[in-house]
Amino acid sequence: MPDPTMRTTNIVTEQLTAAGRAIEHDSFAIIDAETGPHAYSADQWPLVRRMIHANADFEFNGLTVFHPRAMQAGLARILAGGTPVVADVEMICVGLSRPRLEHFGITTHQFISDPDVIDAARREDTTRAVQAMRKAHRLGLLDGAIVGIGNAPTALIEVVRLIREEGARPALVIGMPVGFVSAAESKDLLMTVGDVPWVAIRGRKGGSTLVVAAIHALLGQAEEHQRNGL
Repeated sequence: MPDPTMRTTNIVTEQLTAAGRAIEHDSFAIIDAETGPHAYSADQWPLVRRMIHANADFEFNGLTVFHPRAMQAGLARILAGGTPVVADVEMICVGLSRPRLEHFGITTHQFISDPDVIDAARREDTTRAVQAMRKAHRLGLLDGAIVGIGNAPTALIEVVRLIREEGARPALVIGMPVGFVSAAESKDLLMTVGDVPWVAIRGRKGGSTLVVAAIHALLGQAEEHQRNGL
């Protein structure tokens, strides 16, 4: 059965036209109907559903894993305002809805193509993604941030290292890198982190589109909390 909470009166985080909203709501209803019973909580399922919607891939029902405090931590940080989103690639920053981000005072950051990042990667024989995460940490952007990794497993591995060895404390890590070299392993590593909340996908699947979908789901829930005074 379709989720009765789907027909909300959210304004900022909904599609801008009635036709667009109808298509999106109908898509969610189809996903609910075809999925049937699932093991996710009421606050987790909208994020999984939006990821399925982004890729038409029902395997994310089951592949998506949540730290026990993931949704609570992500929503709290968004509602606090002024949250930085630190991404591994520009695609995530471009894919996020600017009006939705601005409503919550969210800024986006990515450093993958910065000249100093490229130089450091060449000098230290690492990846640009590793150096981009180190730069974000040096700039003080990781603490309290929502970190979105959709492309580079080495970025996610470095974020875990920064958490464990250098005391970085993101509010939430959305770890969904796609690929064949270290992608599954990087997410397995993230899922061993206990003191920083995370959302991850088991296995090789992932991608920047899924990170965008996950953040948009969080933004939608945050607006609903605002609207209901929660």
